[in-house]
Amino acid sequence: MTFIQRFFTRILPRAWAESMRAESEQWMVQCPCGFERSVWEMGGIRWKAVGNPRRRGGCPQCGQVTWHTLQKRE
Repeated sequence: MTFIQRFFTRILPRAWAESMRAESEQWMVQCPCGFERSVWEMGGIRWKAVGNPRRRGGCPQCGQVTWHTLQKRE
């Protein structure tokens, strides 16, 4: 868990922290090569968010820096 994740899970009420973690695990970051992982796994938080933004970043599978899409998996 990253510093930011530990910080928010400690200051928020337990129910909110669990909701934040669960929702962040539903948001998947997908590389054009097909590799995907959750926002929580990457060390981030995406809670009570909407839309499908794109983020530029490196992929551990293909090694390229490309635009990744964020999508919520139900």
